[in-house]
Amino acid sequence: SSLPLPPIGVLLHKLLILLQVTLSVVVGKTMMILFPDATKRYILKLGEKSRMNQNPKFSYENWGPTFFSFQYLLFVLKVKWRRLEDEAHEGRPAPNTPVVALNGEMQHLFSFMRGQYFNKLVKDFSSIADFLIIYIEEAHAVDGWAFRNNVVIKNHRSLEDRKTAAQFLQQKNPLCPVVLDTMENLSSSKYAALPERLYILQAGNVIYKVKTISNNKHSFQTWALSQLHSRV
Repeated sequence: SSLPLPPIGVLLHKLLILLQVTLSVVVGKTMMILFPDATKRYILKLGEKSRMNQNPKFSYENWGPTFFSFQYLLFVLKVKWRRLEDEAHEGRPAPNTPVVALNGEMQHLFSFMRGQYFNKLVKDFSSIADFLIIYIEEAHAVDGWAFRNNVVIKNHRSLEDRKTAAQFLQQKNPLCPVVLDTMENLSSSKYAALPERLYILQAGNVIYKVKTISNNKHSFQTWALSQLHSRV
């Protein structure tokens, strides 16, 4: 876990990321035009890692052609720049970021670590873990890097917009509390959560941090089973 960069270091790091991502997008777009079949196979492999290929709602035509677009460039930059603000590191205190309950009450993340019990995960591991969903900014808003055949949600301009979007999630009846990130996106930034991330906290410290999106569920199950075995 590295120490926070000084402001000039952050600026230089952002500039380097901008150059890297821009070059990657230019090369990707060129390959998509010159070698469409080979590029499609490459993007499908990326889809396997993120499990996009397993979503019956999305065919390749819904999401594959959106890669290497200008909206894709902006999204990747946002994700990589946000990760420079990551303050959640294994073995260190977890950021107690402000969140907003759906009734509008301002609270903090730690207030939910007290025995309140993602559907199957919650059912399987509620005996050893409390669960909380923090609804952050939209990853694939219709006015951003959007996929076809997806839920129509615009980028949140206000907390009320975020609350309305979170109500789509509530319709799926998650078995744990759902709260909103503030419009300053503090949880998203300090936990490097965009587009999504799973953390395990214990006694106010980060004890596990999932490195890749596609491993969220599997990694948590592995950790939880090890905890159960340690209690036998």
